[in-house]
Amino acid sequence: MASTSDSSLIASLSSRFPLTLPIPTPLTHPHLISASDLPTEEDLLHNPDNLRSWLAYIRQIKERISSNEPPQSAVPSPEETLLGPLASHTSREGLQQLVSIYERAIAVFPTSYKIWKAYYITRQSFVLGELTPSAKEARQHQAKRGSSYKTNVREILEGAVDANEWVGGLDGVIGYEEWRALIATGERMLACLSHLPVPWLIHLSILLHPKCPATFKRTYARRTFDRALRTLPPSLHGRVWGMYLRWAEMIGGDAGERVWRRYLKVDPSLTERHIAYLLDASSPRPLAAAKYLLSIARRASKNLYSSLEGKSPYQLFVDFLELVERYADEVGMSEEETLELQATRKAVEDKVGESSTAEEGAATVEEPASLNGRLMRIAGPPIPVGQAKLHKPANAVSVKNGTEELQYDEDADPASSRLLDVEGIVERDGLEIYKDQAGRLWTGLATYWIKRGEFDRASATFERGLAAVVTIRDFTQIFDAYAEFSETMISTLMDALADEDNAEDEDFDVEDTEADLDERMKKFEELMDRRPFLVNEVLLRRNPNEVVEWEKRVALYGDDDEKVVETYVKALDTINPRKATGPLYPLYVNFAKFYEEGGSKDAETGEPKSEPDLEQARKILERATRVPFKSVDELAEVWCEWAEMELRNENYDEAIRLMQRATTVPKNTKIDYYNDSLPPQTRLFKSLKLWSFYSDLEESIGSVESTKAVYDKIMELKIANAQVIVNYAAFLEENKYFEESFKVYERGIELFHFPIAFEIWNIYLSKFVKRYGGKKLERARDLFEQALENCPAKFCKPLYLMYAKLEEEHGLAKRAMGIYDRAASTVQDSDKFEMFTIYIAKATVNFGLPATRPIYERALEVLPDRQTAEMCRRFARMERKLGEIDRARAIYAHSSQFCDPRIDPDFWQEWNGFEIDTGSEDTFREMLRIKRAVQASFNTETSFIAAQAAAASKGTEKPTDAAKESAKDAADPMAAMEREMAGGAGKKTGGPAFVASTLNKTNANGISMGEGDEEGGEVANPDAILMDEEDF
Repeated sequence: MASTSDSSLIASLSSRFPLTLPIPTPLTHPHLISASDLPTEEDLLHNPDNLRSWLAYIRQIKERISSNEPPQSAVPSPEETLLGPLASHTSREGLQQLVSIYERAIAVFPTSYKIWKAYYITRQSFVLGELTPSAKEARQHQAKRGSSYKTNVREILEGAVDANEWVGGLDGVIGYEEWRALIATGERMLACLSHLPVPWLIHLSILLHPKCPATFKRTYARRTFDRALRTLPPSLHGRVWGMYLRWAEMIGGDAGERVWRRYLKVDPSLTERHIAYLLDASSPRPLAAAKYLLSIARRASKNLYSSLEGKSPYQLFVDFLELVERYADEVGMSEEETLELQATRKAVEDKVGESSTAEEGAATVEEPASLNGRLMRIAGPPIPVGQAKLHKPANAVSVKNGTEELQYDEDADPASSRLLDVEGIVERDGLEIYKDQAGRLWTGLATYWIKRGEFDRASATFERGLAAVVTIRDFTQIFDAYAEFSETMISTLMDALADEDNAEDEDFDVEDTEADLDERMKKFEELMDRRPFLVNEVLLRRNPNEVVEWEKRVALYGDDDEKVVETYVKALDTINPRKATGPLYPLYVNFAKFYEEGGSKDAETGEPKSEPDLEQARKILERATRVPFKSVDELAEVWCEWAEMELRNENYDEAIRLMQRATTVPKNTKIDYYNDSLPPQTRLFKSLKLWSFYSDLEESIGSVESTKAVYDKIMELKIANAQVIVNYAAFLEENKYFEESFKVYERGIELFHFPIAFEIWNIYLSKFVKRYGGKKLERARDLFEQALENCPAKFCKPLYLMYAKLEEEHGLAKRAMGIYDRAASTVQDSDKFEMFTIYIAKATVNFGLPATRPIYERALEVLPDRQTAEMCRRFARMERKLGEIDRARAIYAHSSQFCDPRIDPDFWQEWNGFEIDTGSEDTFREMLRIKRAVQASFNTETSFIAAQAAAASKGTEKPTDAAKESAKDAADPMAAMEREMAGGAGKKTGGPAFVASTLNKTNANGISMGEGDEEGGEVANPDAILMDEEDF
């Protein structure tokens, strides 16, 4: 009964339609014109060309319909749900009335855009229903956008989703006839206004309505969109494509996919959005999405595609790899299909390679020139008649404008249903292009095989990756993934064996599972053991010329002698001597030592496992002597190591012969030792390292004459350094050839200049003086004079001191003083103060204190201000000891000009004590006057800052601190006096004391003796001359 009532309801509702077909007129529908509309109708009959009157009439009818419309109920009835805006009788009659008026207006204005637009939108409002608030807002926002939006397909597509949402609407089944009439009206509008884009867009928008009848939703919609694209100019196609793509997403299926493929051929920028749609659809299409991703990844790698999301070509390829991992079964081929496809591809490539080789060989055959021969074409081979393809030479320049297009590949064609050869794609499009990301690509390929259940293929992929990567980062990534995969497989098999349900299952083979588990555990242990070797292989693949890594590989094999020998041989064959990283010679030397020691040692006995093979070691070193090393020193090290091997085996004569062979001097000795373009064997005879080893060898096991011959040859080749000179002279001295050793020193002095000559002179003179002392004094003097003749001031001080010491011990004191005098004026400025100090001390010892006065005076003229002040203080002390008080006071006065009271308070304290002990009130006042004058002369901003810095470095009181204390004392004199009294009686002040205390003893001049004098009980003589030991 319910179905019968529903059918009757649908039949009764459907019978009301169509309302507008045929077009209602006052003859067929008398209620269309009311009595109140007669004046307007009469006016339109007299003035039908007045568009404003028609629009005002239409506006009046719309207001009347809206005012007479009954209110909508909160809960719509089934009839309201099905009929939408046409549920009420008022709306249906209003629609007929409006259609009648619009049709009559269009008959008068058949090409009026304003009439047609208003008419069609009015018809749509009664059939489609009312737009949602968000749709209205979206359309308002789009209307405000500029012309750039109208051609941006991406923004139009996104806006079409929000701008085409309705509330209600006429059901497509019940109101099919009305829908049909609406679409027919749209076709009439397009026939009149086909050149305008807005009528097309308004008409196409109804095809996006969810209640649009199925008859018009697919084929009709597709053909209408195509008609719009054919009719409108290309500049307006973007506005159509945005709605067309939205319709394709709503329809889905093969038709929607074809539409998208058509558009993406023209503009691939929306490929990523379409890929997301394919994956998020109710029935995902991962194969097509993967092919789209692969296509844009390839285009991006050739700069033919730019991602709107800002992704790099590598990121796009990783997205493809992740998609393949997620949908491994739906996207990729099986292992058998992959292997078959790879075999086919390899056969085709081999065939193409053979054919191209044959063509190149045929092209190289030249035909002799003749009158009847073929025409000669400069630009390329002859073109057969009727052949459409143009052959261009390889170096021809193309003038074709436009972007480069990729060749067709079925793997990148979304229309093809063939599964992807994922392994080949990763190798060609991933590993060959993104070599720095090999770890991620190999692990992604292995994950793909794991998802497909091809575990053996996954293991093989991991192994291939470990054998191909060249960076530790990629290796770590692959190895960790491989280890995790192995652990997962082992734990899965162990769980399967521990599961009691599997034990009861007849199909579960326990023995095979245990065997598989044992095999995988064994492989996992081997993988862990192989890790150091795999890391070493990675580093060697990155740089096969890395000597240190080859040494590490030898150490990894440890006691496996066969592998050690194999590694050494492979390393020596692989490394390019000119490109070797690090010294290469240790590889040859260690290889030779391996045979010399008899291989590795037994862990228990500690004895070599094999007999020493010196012949094989000699062959290795002989081969090393012919290797073009990067430097001569490496070749010299090989010869030295070879000789040391012979010495270890007590073949002394053989070691000598090796050195003679290595140091053979060619006829042309004018070879540049530092010319790297020459082989090291050519420059070896000038290697000082080799000659030094040869000389040490001759000193140890040779004769004196042979050793001298070696040293003489070194001198003759002019490759000796100062150490060789010293060694040669020391060798001669040990063998009692003293004069010859001195000649060697002299030859070395001729070869070298200062400062190297200084070291030789220093040793030579000390040896000569030690040998002869005063026996050959004149000769020694000549040697010292020669040494000092060209000696720079920086190095002459030790020579002068040695010279003066010789004169003091074996010559005359007067000559020694003359030498000291020369030294004081010759040495560099930083040594003059010390030199004058020594000079003064020696003069005091030999001639007494009065003889030092001219030396002091000369020092004051020569020394800089800083050192002059110190020398003045010493001079003044000396004069005071001699009782020359006035001379000492004059020296103090002269020195005061160099001493800032803020920087050198010690000087002023010393002068203050001097005046207290020996002066009078007038001299003391004069000292204070000079102090104030000097302080005033130094009272500048720069000197004040220098004083502050000097005081801070010494840790003494700063001038600013003293100023603060003086200001405080001026403010409170009594407090200052109390602080001074509390400071102790032993603290000295800058001026004369107040009234002397009767408790302290005073001397004859009225000066306090202090507590020390009180305890001693002795009265001091103020005129006594005090002499200290240090003054001598």
